[in-house]
Amino acid sequence: CARPGLRIHEYLYFQVLSPGDIRYIFTATPARDFGGVFNTRYDQIHLVPADPPEACGELNNGVFIQDQIALVERGGCSFLSKTRVIQEHGGRAVIIADNAYDNDSFYIEMIQDSTRRTADIPALFLLGRDGYMIRRSLEQHGLPWAVISIPVNVTSIPTYEMMQPPWTFW
Repeated sequence: CARPGLRIHEYLYFQVLSPGDIRYIFTATPARDFGGVFNTRYDQIHLVPADPPEACGELNNGVFIQDQIALVERGGCSFLSKTRVIQEHGGRAVIIADNAYDNDSFYIEMIQDSTRRTADIPALFLLGRDGYMIRRSLEQHGLPWAVISIPVNVTSIPTYEMMQPPWTFW
């Protein structure tokens, strides 16, 4: 059963607005067979790193994820389990970064686990290097979250204005 919106192997883009040192447009891929789609564009929404980062159970900062987007780290439980934890905490979406911090090019296909559970919020996969750099910048600035715009329509941005992360080859 196909979902409306993005298809497999299509990309979704988001831009970090602050902190300024990572004010780039990042590429993510949607989960293949679970989760919702972005029916709304968020011009300014918080990207909140989950605590604990793997988000496999109760969150210490769940109150900050309510009505925001969570940044979660791969590992410890299924992609679907992470998505459901964020959904249960009222998150609007989840971005799951690879736990291989040196991964700057390989997108993992997030698929349903064997539990027959569902999730309604969008779930996106982010390269490990990108997730690491976002978390590192927040730590360096002592910030609890980044401010992002999602999704971003990159077809309307001239190539010379596309601010891509310098560590990623496009």
